[in-house]
Amino acid sequence: MNEHYTVGGLVRQWRQRRRRSQLELSIAADVSTRHLSFIETGRAQPSRKMIDRLCDELDVPLRQRNSFHLSAGFAPAHSEHALDDLGAATEAVQAVLAGHQPNPAVAINASWDLLAANDAMWRILAAMPEPLREPKTNMFRATMHPDGVSNSHCHLANHAQWRELTLRRVRRQYERTADPSVKDLLSELESYPVPSEPSEHVPGQQTDLATPMLLNTDFGQLSLLYTVTVFGSPRDVTIDEIAIETFFPANSATRQVLTHLAQGEPQL
Repeated sequence: MNEHYTVGGLVRQWRQRRRRSQLELSIAADVSTRHLSFIETGRAQPSRKMIDRLCDELDVPLRQRNSFHLSAGFAPAHSEHALDDLGAATEAVQAVLAGHQPNPAVAINASWDLLAANDAMWRILAAMPEPLREPKTNMFRATMHPDGVSNSHCHLANHAQWRELTLRRVRRQYERTADPSVKDLLSELESYPVPSEPSEHVPGQQTDLATPMLLNTDFGQLSLLYTVTVFGSPRDVTIDEIAIETFFPANSATRQVLTHLAQGEPQL
């Protein structure tokens, strides 16, 4: 069996991914270096408790932690439910999305697939072609794909700048999660052609707080800052992977447009 499919191989793989030595990890996890070495080489089999301890120190996402348990012959330690079946967590997501009106907000998974959105975000996504919605609407595909939101009524103005920031985020996510779907998304985004037309660039100034997304629309240019919210202390795989991205107007003109759209305009 390939060592990456044994529990010891997974420990070694994630230790190297986190750039930790055996000595560092053994001290942090309160286990002898000798025993850790035996686990990695398959000479010792870790208990459930030991797997959890090592995964905690290596910051392994819950989905991948289940692979550790399965490789050691145990049942998965963490459940996975659909968003609609998460009880109080579902209500919390819906409350944040609804309460963020008239500003756009979405709930996404670890691959930026859309799980839920408020009306303000659906107005932005409304003109996206149907093929790009299947099997799931992906937020980065929506903004980066040549046929995404980039249409005559709404298109990304600082495309080159946003592309650079987006690819950096996806690379960081893959480094953190080792999720194959994130790797596939990165390859897809990198393959998209870079628009030949000039792209606006938000100049760096000492007064800048963050780089906004610039969208040119029939109602004027929207300048949007985004924040990311995640659940603390997750025990379910879905909750561990959910993030809520909330967009805020970066200037008064954007605030006025979003308020106007919320009063009856169907889409951008």
